[in-house]
Amino acid sequence: MKKKKIDSPAGAGFNAPPGNGERCAAEEILQTGDPLPSALDGFDAIARKAEGKRIAIFLDYDGTLSPIVETPEQAIMAADMREAVVKLAECTPLGIISGRDLEDVRDKVKIDGIVYAGSHGFDITGPDGLKFENTVGEDFLPALDSAENALSEKIGAIEGLFLERKKFAIAIHYRRVAPENIERIEAAVDETTSDHPDLRKAYGKKIFELQPKADWHKGKALFSLMRTLELDRDDVLLVFIGDDATDEDAFRALQGRGVGIVVREKAYETAAAYSLKDPDEVREFLLRLIPLCRGSS
Repeated sequence: MKKKKIDSPAGAGFNAPPGNGERCAAEEILQTGDPLPSALDGFDAIARKAEGKRIAIFLDYDGTLSPIVETPEQAIMAADMREAVVKLAECTPLGIISGRDLEDVRDKVKIDGIVYAGSHGFDITGPDGLKFENTVGEDFLPALDSAENALSEKIGAIEGLFLERKKFAIAIHYRRVAPENIERIEAAVDETTSDHPDLRKAYGKKIFELQPKADWHKGKALFSLMRTLELDRDDVLLVFIGDDATDEDAFRALQGRGVGIVVREKAYETAAAYSLKDPDEVREFLLRLIPLCRGSS
């Protein structure tokens, strides 16, 4: 069994930008970003980047492989999307990097033989017994337990609010909350964050999230995986597709080293190089990658 302990999340030789502690949720960002070329319209340019290289692809789950929905349990990957991912995984290294807990995202995707990184990369497993044990995340569990109790007391009774305790984070879903209650919810989140200096506040689509204040994010998880899988080489083109604020860390890490593709309907500031509108376009892009990957494998 391959097994690796990640005691220092920064990882040797990786100079990714810091984590996503600042306010940067897609829905919060000012609509000032320049229009990005579509990854479909620009597919020939991406294919040229891949000439003579092996392609490795990593994807977010919610909003990328599945649509954004009212509650996390409703986020189901369509059968034709799963078929596309399965076919692509047969010819190229493929992984899912999600903010969901590891077992949760594995249960949603249900595809064998690929890499799964849950909790933004704190908890990782893959084929042939591949497993990352990130000891750093364990240090934050007492603070997360305390913060969960505090949030439950302060805002747990608000109608429509869903407090989701993950292993290494607390997600505060307010998509179904009346607008007049959102300011109260954020104030409680800010107060709880202030009372727990080991945690930081992050943003998503209709979500606040309390995360460990660790030097770790999707970008570092991505390149740690690439090194472990022996894919951090000049003859490998890394493609990452995601839709949310936490994916920006991966997009920044990829600049000059791979292809970042953001899934979005409206323009906003992003470190990605290309865009796709929705999971339907993601599926079309993945299908177009398959013959390209078969030719490079």
